[in-house]
Amino acid sequence: MIRIKTILCPVDFSDASRNAVRYAKEFAKNMHASVYLLNIIEPRPMAVDISLNYVPVEEELEKAASDDLREILQELAGEGVKAECGVEIGTPSDVILETIDKLDVNLVIMGSHGKKGLSRLIMGSVAETVVRKANCPVLTVKAEEKEFIVDE
Repeated sequence: MIRIKTILCPVDFSDASRNAVRYAKEFAKNMHASVYLLNIIEPRPMAVDISLNYVPVEEELEKAASDDLREILQELAGEGVKAECGVEIGTPSDVILETIDKLDVNLVIMGSHGKKGLSRLIMGSVAETVVRKANCPVLTVKAEEKEFIVDE
């Protein structure tokens, strides 16, 4: 018997990750699992405001992401899905892999942008790295693909 207790769903607010949230919701409802939504902010250089005080861009991004994740949490809760969320700063694939271990995740459901060619070589693929290195199953969801979830 397959027992899924914790589903990790990285969210970057793209169409692909929003579809991944839909999949995570359905898996969680059917398996009586909880969902952990994770947004990762890549570190950026410091920004300077007019008064020459240094304001970390990450703080602003973290607050915006937290607000957006809370909206998704409310939607999941409204459908009876137990969910939590977090925002981390770091390299996306590293943070996802660390979170898998930290939360003892049984399944990762994440969006994949499907980059190909030079763009993939230059930027890498977070989903590909997670699929290769994760110690649990990983379901990748694209923005536009044949879906097997039917809205009733």
